[in-house]
Amino acid sequence: MKKFVTLTSTVVPLPIENVDTDQIIPARFLKATSKEGFGDNLFRDWRYDKHNQPVASFVLNNPAYKGEILVAGKNFGSGSSREHAAWALADYGFSVVVSSFFADIFKNNAMNNFVLPVVVSEAFLSGIFESVNRDRQTTLTIDLKAQRITNNATGQSEPFAINAYKKECFLNGFDDIDYLLSKKDTIEAYERSI
Repeated sequence: MKKFVTLTSTVVPLPIENVDTDQIIPARFLKATSKEGFGDNLFRDWRYDKHNQPVASFVLNNPAYKGEILVAGKNFGSGSSREHAAWALADYGFSVVVSSFFADIFKNNAMNNFVLPVVVSEAFLSGIFESVNRDRQTTLTIDLKAQRITNNATGQSEPFAINAYKKECFLNGFDDIDYLLSKKDTIEAYERSI
């Protein structure tokens, strides 16, 4: 996996609250067992109409909004525990999702798929949306080592929390197996000592 230390990117704003996993990736697209291709159906029922035509007003269909950071309203990823929601976000190209609240299962699924969920205050989230409304080229910087998010349009920043184990995995590009392998010498030394 690619190491995640610091990311500066423009953002895709989705100021909608209570986005559940069925809206992120509808159940009818869960038949595949490979992670590839799910990005094509990310927010499918919002991106396309009943005739399979792009909905011009939906943010992912607006070429003015690009970037590796999705900024979403409060309570993102609620509903069923499908890991495919994280697969769809990652496959589309998002490395970070920012919100003021994430459902726990979604949050864990996202981290297991190298999509960093960053929880910010309601006020900071509102400030991001205001900045993007003023300038679509607004960027955010996510500094994982310092655990800080910065709105580069205003200079305001906030700390964010992350599990220490997952932080180490992101910083080193480790999945769970890679992490264990990185501790092989320590594990073997302990086994020899008992």
